[in-house]
Amino acid sequence: MLIREYQASDCKELAELFYDTVHRVNARDYTKEQLDVWATGQVDLEKWNQTLKEHYSVVVVEDNTVVGFGDIDRTGYLDRLYVHADYQGRGVATEICNRLEQAAQGDILTHASITARPFFEKRGYKVVKEQQVERQGILLTNYVMIKGGRQG
Repeated sequence: MLIREYQASDCKELAELFYDTVHRVNARDYTKEQLDVWATGQVDLEKWNQTLKEHYSVVVVEDNTVVGFGDIDRTGYLDRLYVHADYQGRGVATEICNRLEQAAQGDILTHASITARPFFEKRGYKVVKEQQVERQGILLTNYVMIKGGRQG
């Protein structure tokens, strides 16, 4: 397993991994309607590339295939964390999180899906609040979670 920093040439593959992961892994906690508005298949690659370059972003590669990625911004907001459906439970997310958390100064904040909440809780994150996020008129439940002393 190779962990490296994000490169612009990764963007399209990461967008595809994001779509596939949401529709295969998160399907156990969200309806098809919710999954379709969360990951529409129409990612703005230019915008994704820009934010992935601005954030500290890492990619995990195994056998020349991207199997996971994540990013964190300068404020400690852990934005994306996705692992290929076929590589779940192999420590990929743990490796990504270790790198992202080491890059952060101070507390770390994330908006965790129902699916990801137990993973973050095992890492010491606490739920600050449950929230409903609206996408195209459809509500999705997620959790504002924090690791550190700051309260939201």
